Amino acid sequence: MDQADIPSLLARLGSDEDALRKMAVFKLQSSINDPAFADVFISSGGLNILRCLIMTTGGNTLAYSLQSLTRLLEVDMGWEIFEAPGSGELVERVVELIVTHPLVNILRGAMSILVAIVSHSQSNRGAAMRTPGAFGFRALKPAVAVYPQFFEMVVSQLNSADHALCANALMLLNALIRDSLSSEKEGSKNSGAVEDWPKFIKRLQDLGVIKAVYKLMQSSALQDLAHPLLEFQALTKVLLKKWRDVNVDLETTEHRRTLKGLHLASAPDRREHTANGSRADELAEGGSANARKGSRKHNPEKWRRLGFETESPAWEFEPTGFLGMMDLTDYVRKQEDPFQKMLLEQSSRPLHERCPIATASLACTVILYEHFDVEKSDVEDAKSYLVLDGMKNYDKIFKPLILQWSRLHTASLQAFFGLWKATGAEREDFDKVAALVRILIEQVVGQASRTKDMQEVEEELSEFDYARLRELQMELLELTFEDEWGQHLTQVRDELKHEALQFVKEQRIRCLLEGAWFLRQTQKLDDDGYGARNGKTLNSWRYVKLSHNRRFLHYADFNPQRDQAPALDELLEKIDLSTISSVVSNVSASADESSSISSTSTLKTPSHAQKPNSTTKITINSYVGAPEERNRSNGEPSERAILTLMPMTHSLASEWLDGLLMLLNQAPITAETNKLVGLVGDYGLKIRLLNVTLGDSFAAEPDAGVVPSRDGLDEDYFYEV
Repeated sequence: MDQADIPSLLARLGSDEDALRKMAVFKLQSSINDPAFADVFISSGGLNILRCLIMTTGGNTLAYSLQSLTRLLEVDMGWEIFEAPGSGELVERVVELIVTHPLVNILRGAMSILVAIVSHSQSNRGAAMRTPGAFGFRALKPAVAVYPQFFEMVVSQLNSADHALCANALMLLNALIRDSLSSEKEGSKNSGAVEDWPKFIKRLQDLGVIKAVYKLMQSSALQDLAHPLLEFQALTKVLLKKWRDVNVDLETTEHRRTLKGLHLASAPDRREHTANGSRADELAEGGSANARKGSRKHNPEKWRRLGFETESPAWEFEPTGFLGMMDLTDYVRKQEDPFQKMLLEQSSRPLHERCPIATASLACTVILYEHFDVEKSDVEDAKSYLVLDGMKNYDKIFKPLILQWSRLHTASLQAFFGLWKATGAEREDFDKVAALVRILIEQVVGQASRTKDMQEVEEELSEFDYARLRELQMELLELTFEDEWGQHLTQVRDELKHEALQFVKEQRIRCLLEGAWFLRQTQKLDDDGYGARNGKTLNSWRYVKLSHNRRFLHYADFNPQRDQAPALDELLEKIDLSTISSVVSNVSASADESSSISSTSTLKTPSHAQKPNSTTKITINSYVGAPEERNRSNGEPSERAILTLMPMTHSLASEWLDGLLMLLNQAPITAETNKLVGLVGDYGLKIRLLNVTLGDSFAAEPDAGVVPSRDGLDEDYFYEV
């Protein structure tokens, strides 16, 4: 619309005919977001006419009027409509529409205007100072007093099927939360903020805002609500940080009352009666009523029995602030019976074996706080806003589980108790259990999809396999050390691999020293001494054993196989190991699925359990023959098999083949032996890492290497190591 048409437009807007006004304001909403047009419109007195339309009309005319004002505010113009006389009535009219009007198009416009009013106090502090009470919640406060159901109606719109209305309602709640936080930050108690921010947040939670936003964040409508949902997630982090920054002070009535509630919820009387007997027993021991009263006044373990380290628990909340107290209180309130039962169970154990419930709760708060990077909320969320428009997979940005903080803390704490019991931990192992819980949170919560149900997360936290958790811990340690200490870790691995190879070599040689039975097949002869036509074979047995000095291989043939291994002096044949030229075999380099690593030698397998049809063969060769028998083509000595072994199992073949090779200072070749070498090396590395935590510092102490000085000390000294 041309600027020259503005006078005629204003005339039609002020007409008494509703159809004419409706058409005029319909055209206005499509042109007013042009700053040049808006400037002429405002200077021509258009704001007063627009205000009159909002105050007096209804239906589509009202909807178009609200939309026109919204678009005017979007180009940062027309704010004087809320600074002029009678602006209070205009705000009250908009609040009234939200509370009483059912039409979606009117509600959308009304919500947008209130978002702009509340947010303007945060974006333009100069205007707020110039006209106190015109913006922020202070502008809404008188109207909300008239319509106290305002917050309830706004929260209810989060369940609306209209995504635009739902987004506007969430933006309004976000603006109100930010306004309450910013007003509190300025320290202006009488600034007219919503109210004390903790009370306001509690009020919204009671109205179900967390549940509603959590449902939206997991819904398929996320794309239409992405920006306000991300802002709410960021505000959740801001609130967690603010609660964390509130120090626990027993001079504060609320904090003192909360701490007292923890003590009372632990059922101290039940504990005293359980531990010390009934009152009748106390009287029988000569205790008077006054004496009992005095004992209740001073319980030397009043707070330590709850899991605090000392009897002055206030300072123990320093790492978590009031957030830690909230989490602990919420757990005790919702899990009162399990909490009391656990205290009774713990009281029967020695002090060093008790699981410190309160300290564990605070540790879980810290773990969740760090997992969600609450301290980095401003920077990280700003980056998320920049990339949000170009992303289709929102799972990387949206973390709806942070909205389930209380349930997540309770589930983490119960997982802590489970790990404490499963590991048989003691007080000195507290940090190790906390490290496992940290990895558990990263594994379950960190890898949870956006749509994963909270109940499923709770079940995974409680049922996660401890052995798998330890494997993850070792993998994480190895990756961490690989990044920071790659060169040193490689050196350690090489050393451990060499040690493992020597260990396995000794194990394999001990298998040879123990001796073993091998199948020996011979062809059946007829009466004339010739081979039978049917090709049948006779099975006999060969026993082979390495001499104690590891220089000779003794063997002899037996038929049938003996129940007891023969003595070394019964093995009449022997081979000098120094004459062996090679050991070859058809043993597969990779073990079959049914094979397993054998840590001990297969000395003897009962004949009834064997299937004497082994095709596995180990051949020991030697250089033999006179010089004239050398291979004429290359002049090298020829080899001849001097002993053939037919092991019955893959494990036995692996032991003897690699044992012989390693005796000859050659590398093992079977999969079983190489797997055993790797297994021993990995265990060695894990044992060295077991006492290392991710937080350990390897930097030198500030005073490390400084020689202490005293009078009369010279350089003539030495250290005895």
